[in-house]
Amino acid sequence: MAAATVVFVVDDDRSVRKSLTRLIASAGYAVEAFASAREFLERPPAMGPCCLVLDVRMSGVTGLDLQKTLAQAVHRIPIVFITGHGDVSMSVTAMKAGAVDFLTKPFAGKDLLGAIQRAVAKDTRDLGTEAHAAEAQARVRMLTPRERQVFALVVTGMLNKQIASDLGIGEGTVKVHRARVMEKMRAGSVAELVRLADLVGVIVTRA
Repeated sequence: MAAATVVFVVDDDRSVRKSLTRLIASAGYAVEAFASAREFLERPPAMGPCCLVLDVRMSGVTGLDLQKTLAQAVHRIPIVFITGHGDVSMSVTAMKAGAVDFLTKPFAGKDLLGAIQRAVAKDTRDLGTEAHAAEAQARVRMLTPRERQVFALVVTGMLNKQIASDLGIGEGTVKVHRARVMEKMRAGSVAELVRLADLVGVIVTRA
């Protein structure tokens, strides 16, 4: 069963949290609201698509501080910033750090919901890519050290005889290793193997 899409709201103004929760829930999202960044950080990571609607100016840990903390996580949750005291430099800082949008209060409900929709769509794409990468990494771990070397050279466009010379092994041996790499990586072509190499960050190695 797929995890529900959740929108997290972090704002130290109770009335704002209440109105935002009502608005976001009306669009069909599950909503969890928090009064501080620290309170939000105590929550276990979400398992499905999500995004964070975050107030910039809060006592203690600010919205920008929280953004920096979350940037260190394996999975970066998309952030929609809201503020009643925003300025250009603050907006630039947030956007450069990967924020999906930066809205100044008062903003139209449709603008916030539009930003949330973009953020959730981004998170859905990111989760899909991360899952694909994790699966590919698991396949790479099935390769022997020699197969990894052959894999790394095949994706550079080298021919079997060139790989054989580079690694100091027979061309027939290269063909066997190459076939095993294609099978273990579940690649139907060299082009697909190249895409998988890019995804897992395969580095060319030598014997």
